[in-house]
Amino acid sequence: MSRPRARSDPYRKVRLRCRFLLASWLVAAAGLVARAAEVQVVERAAWTAGALAQHQKSKTIPAPRGRILDRNGNELAVSHWRASVAVAPGEIRDRELVQAALVEHLGVRRRTARNATDPARPWRVVPGRYSATQVAGLRGVRGLHVERELRRLYPREGLARGIIGSVVDQKGSGGVEQTMDSVLAGQAGSEIVARDNQGREIPGQVVEVRPPAPGRDVLLTIDMDVQAIAEEMLSSAVEDTDARGGDLIVTDPATGEILAMSSISDGGRTSLSAVNTSYEPGSTVKPFTSAALLQHGAAELDDSVDTGDGTWTVQGRRITDIDGGGWLTLHEVIRQSSNTGIAKFASRLTPAQQYTTFRDFGFGTRTGVLLPGEASGLLRRPEQWSGQSGHSLSFGYELAVTPLQMAMAFGVLANGGMLMEPRLVKQVGSADGRSARFARPRGIRQVVPRWVTEQLTPVLVDVVESGTATRARMSSFLVAGKSGTARAVGSNGRYERGAYHASFGAYFPADDPQLLFFVKLNRPQGGYYGGATAAPVTRAMLESLLSARQVPLDRRALALAQRERGPSPSSTPLVRFAMAGATGPSRDWDGAVPDGRRGAEGLMTLPALDGAPMRVALRQLHKMGLRVRVEGHGPVAATLPAGGRAVRAGDTIRVLGLGK
Repeated sequence: MSRPRARSDPYRKVRLRCRFLLASWLVAAAGLVARAAEVQVVERAAWTAGALAQHQKSKTIPAPRGRILDRNGNELAVSHWRASVAVAPGEIRDRELVQAALVEHLGVRRRTARNATDPARPWRVVPGRYSATQVAGLRGVRGLHVERELRRLYPREGLARGIIGSVVDQKGSGGVEQTMDSVLAGQAGSEIVARDNQGREIPGQVVEVRPPAPGRDVLLTIDMDVQAIAEEMLSSAVEDTDARGGDLIVTDPATGEILAMSSISDGGRTSLSAVNTSYEPGSTVKPFTSAALLQHGAAELDDSVDTGDGTWTVQGRRITDIDGGGWLTLHEVIRQSSNTGIAKFASRLTPAQQYTTFRDFGFGTRTGVLLPGEASGLLRRPEQWSGQSGHSLSFGYELAVTPLQMAMAFGVLANGGMLMEPRLVKQVGSADGRSARFARPRGIRQVVPRWVTEQLTPVLVDVVESGTATRARMSSFLVAGKSGTARAVGSNGRYERGAYHASFGAYFPADDPQLLFFVKLNRPQGGYYGGATAAPVTRAMLESLLSARQVPLDRRALALAQRERGPSPSSTPLVRFAMAGATGPSRDWDGAVPDGRRGAEGLMTLPALDGAPMRVALRQLHKMGLRVRVEGHGPVAATLPAGGRAVRAGDTIRVLGLGK
């Protein structure tokens, strides 16, 4: 008898599916719980930060750069907060409130405020830039957006721009702005700004996390008034000689402090060729060759050589003089600037003696001035010389120097034999806002003994009194100096036909120097000799500085250095730009310039200068002891205050030029 078959369960598959689904749901739920726990516990900080990032924005607050000041604390570069204001009409809830805020805090017209809040446009920028004080009242006003920016301003306009430099994208570019950028820049701060669900900033909801730390002030050795006079004199010299450019440096030879430095190259002043461009100096090197002769006992000032007819052929090269000839002492060789004579004297020096002396005077190495792009010049070692090199070097060829190197080398002759480091930065503000000395004057080396410079100074005085630089002669004081003229090299590396560099180095007063000048003109036209073109610039500078009342001169010491007044030699006519004290009419202007005589209580009458050439006006105002702020160029359109008003020495006069 067979067993009956088991009946199949029709719901078995259904139950299996249900159990599988339930297990899947349980696994999914467990995963969700685990992920939720991970998000809310393990990743809590990260998700919180992400959420905040959607509603908050961190912004950098730029730090105000420190000021750049002249030696007397006058501002040459400053930073100011400025802000732009924009309106988002779609965000405005109370249009009348926003318009009132714009009128009250920004001072705009009601019509401008109505146009700015016009709902027909999604975004409007309110015209103008505003101070931090003005925009402070707009904080929290819905629909207004304020964008702050730091602007670098130069109150003296173009004055000393090659020295100061500029700021590009909050970084110093050129000049002191670049070399002292880490000091001037300060440290940026930060703030957090709240944002809405569309990522827009919510006005008024700003939290400053770290305030910016302002940069520190930098006090330069530059004297603003001396710099202004130097720039004006150099411009006049370049214009009147039709030169391509030029350089003018004024220093204190005792400390190496640079009081003024101006360069004109391709019609601009933004670069300093006095620091970054080298040239062959020509006869201005002869005093240094003479110093080597005296120091090494190779010659005395009254030793003589036969210059023949003013020419000498040696090592296949012909050396020539402009004029003269015959037997000349070393003293006369320097005074007359004889190439033949100095080359014959230099034959007494060994290459090592000549090279070492020139190197010790600072040629062939950077001076270390705190300016970017300084050129080192060129002074080859003796093993690289040819048979002609010693003779060429003696009168300024086969070496390259910068005007700044020449100024510091002349400083050696002025201060008793010490090569000083050029000093441009006098003080740097400390972190607590007080001034701290940056660096003391530093002597690099004693180049020659004092007795050498004491012997050379009277010779350099003779150069100015009766030699090649008589156009720098002054009737009241002795000036020691040396002129030079050297052929200019073109872009192809060859000498250009008829192209020369004219230069002149001098210190004043000769027996107790307070100021040192070095002038170089690039390719002057017509009379191109240094004594005829560069030397008069020094005299013009001195006349203006002596007439000014706020320049770094020891008046008591000058009174002791003054000599008996005597007429200038008839053979020393002044070129027009050298007549710094002239008050008569110029070739372009027929007006008379009154002398601004002093009246009661030190008051003077400001002369009417309308229509005068700018250089004539500047010389007259400097002569009266007034400070000058030039706006524009060309002939004078007006002065503020106007001519005829009472002024005092030291007042600032705005001179407006016809050209803008």
